[in-house]
Amino acid sequence: MTRVLIVLAALAVALMVFCLVDAILIDRFRVRGVPKGLWIVLILILPVVGSILWLTVGRGRKNGPGSKRGSVAPDDDIDFLRGLNTDPPSDGPRG
Repeated sequence: MTRVLIVLAALAVALMVFCLVDAILIDRFRVRGVPKGLWIVLILILPVVGSILWLTVGRGRKNGPGSKRGSVAPDDDIDFLRGLNTDPPSDGPRG
């Protein structure tokens, strides 16, 4: 029983350290819920609960709302659609 408790405590500490480092290093624009500093305090005061909340609520997705736009489909790209309305330059008659 003691070994199980030691393993669980080690896992809790590892989870807390991972979440704490992640919360410190993450860009503040990706943080959801409460401010970044409050997340760090929550992780320190409530190690297991704060860490789980950080992973599920506080940590924003890299490609989520508010992040830089990645690749999009051509029909969603306004620049591509705008280019469809122009006629291509002609080189003269062909044939």
